[in-house]
Amino acid sequence: MITRIRRLLRGERGGLEDVPGWAMMCLVAIALISLIALLGRGAAINNTVQAAAFAAARDASLSRGGDAVPHAIAAANTSLSGNVICQSLHVEIGGNGLHTGLGQAGTVSATITCVVSYGDLVFPGWNLPGTFTVTKTEHSPVDPYRER
Repeated sequence: MITRIRRLLRGERGGLEDVPGWAMMCLVAIALISLIALLGRGAAINNTVQAAAFAAARDASLSRGGDAVPHAIAAANTSLSGNVICQSLHVEIGGNGLHTGLGQAGTVSATITCVVSYGDLVFPGWNLPGTFTVTKTEHSPVDPYRER
């Protein structure tokens, strides 16, 4: 017992060569799996924001008159709910499709800017410092023969 205490107090811990090879391989495997999960979560966030931009553009192209922006924001929030938690969400509607005359073709574009916390990137619910911004733009044609 005294010998164990002396060994602990002297600090003779050995080197890296004392660690079994399988233990080092497990650490490398855990790091690689974590990296793959991080990249996969980032791709999922990008795809979700892209889908929300498409939903906003499509909903704005189907709306009549001046209610395009509230409908686009509602479509974006519905598309993002449960998948991505945006700290700040900005939806911008553009294009000439809402102001063209009957029989003229046009498009509506929706640009969504979503600020996501790094905690949501790693694992939803963690409070890690820092944010990153995802900006996606989608376009949707307007039916030239619908009433405006």
